[in-house]
Amino acid sequence: MEEGAESINTDPAAGRGEGRVAHWRNLAGFWLLGLCNNFAYVVMLSAAHDILSQQERTDNSTAPTPGPALPSVRSHSHYPVLSWGNGSRNGSRYDCNPISTAAILLADVLPTMVIKFAAPFFIHLLPYGWRVVLCVLTAAGSFLIVSFSTSVGMSILGVVFASVSGGLGELSFLSLTTFFHSGVVCGWSSGTGGAGVLGAVSYLALTQLGLGPRVTLQVMLVIPATLALSYFVLLVRPPSLPNWSQAEGPGGVRPDSADRRPLLSDDSEGSPDLRSTEPLTCKEKLIVIRGLLKYVVPLCVVYYAEYFINQGLLELLYFPQFSLTHSEQYRWYQTLYQIGVFLSRSSLFCFQIRKVWILALLQCVNAVFLLFAVCFQFLPSIWLLFAIVLYEGLLGGAAYVNTFHNVTKESADRHREFAMATASVGDSVGIALSGLTAIPLHNYLCTLP
Repeated sequence: MEEGAESINTDPAAGRGEGRVAHWRNLAGFWLLGLCNNFAYVVMLSAAHDILSQQERTDNSTAPTPGPALPSVRSHSHYPVLSWGNGSRNGSRYDCNPISTAAILLADVLPTMVIKFAAPFFIHLLPYGWRVVLCVLTAAGSFLIVSFSTSVGMSILGVVFASVSGGLGELSFLSLTTFFHSGVVCGWSSGTGGAGVLGAVSYLALTQLGLGPRVTLQVMLVIPATLALSYFVLLVRPPSLPNWSQAEGPGGVRPDSADRRPLLSDDSEGSPDLRSTEPLTCKEKLIVIRGLLKYVVPLCVVYYAEYFINQGLLELLYFPQFSLTHSEQYRWYQTLYQIGVFLSRSSLFCFQIRKVWILALLQCVNAVFLLFAVCFQFLPSIWLLFAIVLYEGLLGGAAYVNTFHNVTKESADRHREFAMATASVGDSVGIALSGLTAIPLHNYLCTLP
């Protein structure tokens, strides 16, 4: 535990019987919100790939010549990673095919990034109850669209709906934590980490039991329903929460607000009154954004480095002498990555890290090391790579949960809701930037003789 790090305070109300029940209901509610927000996307994306593959085979069965192979989509805690199996080398030193399209990746990242950039400036006009309804409808729509899709474009539209649901849900539920005790941030983060593991396992289990991808997807409509129940039934919502109207102020007062350290000092001339319930002005929002950069930039760098690894490098690290096939090795990489993410996103009750930039630096070291490993192929054993991938997931998950914990602890009451929503843009920007570099790099390396 880093010296000087804070512990998560126990809810003062938890000392009473009713307070304890509310405390644990809220922790469980945010865990389920995190799980459902990401779980729906993980499951839908896996099914989207299966249905895309079926559509491609159907098209090829009547076409005069076979079309290009579609990429396999490997689901992560937030976003897909494009990868390929044991395709033809096409003269390359690596066991891969050149990337033919990034449509699935772009369909995922771009809507989420647009929402996260724009929504913090107007989303306060939409009460939380309506936001949750919108998340539930778009998540259910993504399941139904992909389930009944008859074309590649229709399946990609389903991915877009899932992206809208996930992006709106993440910034809304992170903002929602400001109305509750700070411990719910750990519940949310742990749930999002568990979504990658549980989502992939549940989809695999149902399809292995004999259900087709389309039927499995329809069964998974239980996920949006669970999200709605978690918010409307399980959570003990405070009276200050703007659920169906905006009669309340822009944010709630947390029970542990006395120990806040503002992201920027408020002693300058003309500093706003933090006790005011007036909506934030554009000037105030820009000031908050400037103060967030010390956390948003490192989070962006962490996600850039880890998705540079996941999208551009891992598929090229193949050990032909190992007992697992190339595709099986890649599945293990992703499983270990997900386990690392889940463990570190659940770690906030044990320790906190204030200097998130250290995690960004360590993740960049991982990326540079694995880039050299791809270029010069010097890794002696797959077991070493397994350890590195697990470590990569631990760094990524720790950066996520500690970023939002630090933001919520260091934001003034008046600014906290806006700050949490705005900080969520960091991971999406990092992933989008990684795609701009990792995909061309992958294409280039796959053409080397």
